[in-house]
Amino acid sequence: MTMLMRTDPFRELDRWTQQLLGGSAAAGTWSRPNPMPMDAYRAGDDYVVAFDLPGVPQDAIELDVERNVLTVKAERRPAELPEGVEMQVAERPLGAFSRQLFLGDSLDAERIEAVYDAGVLTLRIPIAEQAKPRKIAITTTDNGQKQLT
Repeated sequence: MTMLMRTDPFRELDRWTQQLLGGSAAAGTWSRPNPMPMDAYRAGDDYVVAFDLPGVPQDAIELDVERNVLTVKAERRPAELPEGVEMQVAERPLGAFSRQLFLGDSLDAERIEAVYDAGVLTLRIPIAEQAKPRKIAITTTDNGQKQLT
């Protein structure tokens, strides 16, 4: 059963294009946005998704859920350099980043918890009650036949 699907149909094309055109930005310009790397795993009754967002302040991160689509947006701005300082190398990606995940019906999108620590945004998405495994009691009728309830 799929709990989570990521949408990034052009990820390989973006990587190839960035390699071909160069991944660094010239001083004073913004580089082309890159996808946010993530890990996703199940931990007990939660689905956990962790996004790497180093250098992004917490107030520059936005989370939205609409119709089981979770959207993470973040913006990394260039460092403000003192007057007279000339940038020599600018390889860190800057700009707006966005990632969308389709949440399966078995996840409870109403109770998502988000924590941001040390450049990692961690989301805990509870498994919906109706999707959790449950025991079904078996009863015996008067004539000795078993019946499911």
